This record gives sequence, C-alpha cells and structure tokens, in this order.
Amino acid sequence: MNQELEPAMSQARLEKIETKLSFAEDLLEDLNHLVFRQQEQIKRLQTQLDGLADKQSNSEPNQRSDPRDDIPPHY
Repeated sequence: MNQELEPAMSQARLEKIETKLSFAEDLLEDLNHLVFRQQEQIKRLQTQLDGLADKQSNSEPNQRSDPRDDIPPHY
C-alpha cells in the first residue's frame, strides 16, 4: 500500500514544484522588465543632468545672482 501512495505523492510534489517554478519565472521576467525600464530612466536623467551641467558651466561665471531670486514666490 505504501508503494501505491508514493507515486501519487511524488506526482503531487512534482506539480507543486513546477507551479512554484512557474511563478518564480514570471516574477523574474517582471523584475527584468522593471530593471530595464529603470535603466532607461537613469539614462534619460543622466542626459538631462549632463545638459544642465553644460548649461551651468556655459553661463557667465562672474555674473552674480540676486539672493532674492532664490526665494520661492510664496515668501
């Protein structure tokens, strides 16, 4: 009797493992897509940052700004 239950238990165990593996593969694919999108966003932000740095370095270095220009409008 024990030998009859063993194959059924092994089949159920195998199905459980396959189900978990399927969920893990889906999760891995979702995470890969997320990392890819984040990397693209980082590239865009780096490009914007480089543009701002170039703009800042190309401005007149001797030009002094009025400290009141830095105060937010609600003050």
